[in-house]
Amino acid sequence: MNALRKCRWVGKEDWSIFRRASAYIDQALKGAKPATMPIEQPNKFEFLINLITAKALGLTVPRMLLGRADEVIE
Repeated sequence: MNALRKCRWVGKEDWSIFRRASAYIDQALKGAKPATMPIEQPNKFEFLINLITAKALGLTVPRMLLGRADEVIE
């Protein structure tokens, strides 16, 4: 699990994205035209900082950003 946390590319709410995508796919398979399907905007954003990746890229992340992050992966 720890390795998975280090490699992930999106936040904790990943599954809600896939649930919404499956709802769109379901509508399309039932015959709805994609051009007429409403576009949804995200209602929650997470700010994650991966310090392992930052270090590998030679980046220094300011303390101010670390303090504002929802999660810091070390």
